[in-house]
Amino acid sequence: MAKLIDKAKEFVADKIAGIGKPTADVVDVSIKNVSKDSITLEAAVDVINPYSHDVPIGEISYRLRSAQRIIASGTILDPGSIMAKEKTRFNVPVRVPYNFMLSIVRDVGRDWDLDYEWEIGLTMHIPIVGKFTLPLSKEGTFKLPSFSDIF
Repeated sequence: MAKLIDKAKEFVADKIAGIGKPTADVVDVSIKNVSKDSITLEAAVDVINPYSHDVPIGEISYRLRSAQRIIASGTILDPGSIMAKEKTRFNVPVRVPYNFMLSIVRDVGRDWDLDYEWEIGLTMHIPIVGKFTLPLSKEGTFKLPSFSDIF
């Protein structure tokens, strides 16, 4: 009887180990909106679901960093589901005040570019596997709008 239970455990462990997990990538970071006091940046995250059923995302957590400082962080609760056997895009918006931008002017420099690192965690509950957080990060540079672009 013990051999049968051990074989059953081995079989289940092999099946669980072979289960694919959703994959994701930050495909774009752009300036979404420019106002008199802030800019809104947005990361586009594509998530691919290998399952034949939708997987609900419980939350999206994010942290935007530049010059070794956290610009913004937060959580988006219940953003929706990843569609079955498809790629689903989620947009993660972040509002950044200009006064913070001025505090990191050393990084911005003469070319008015900002180096960034965007960390995103997609937390989902996958049947059999359980609660799972898919960590993502994207580093890059984008050009900030000048004051003449705003007015």
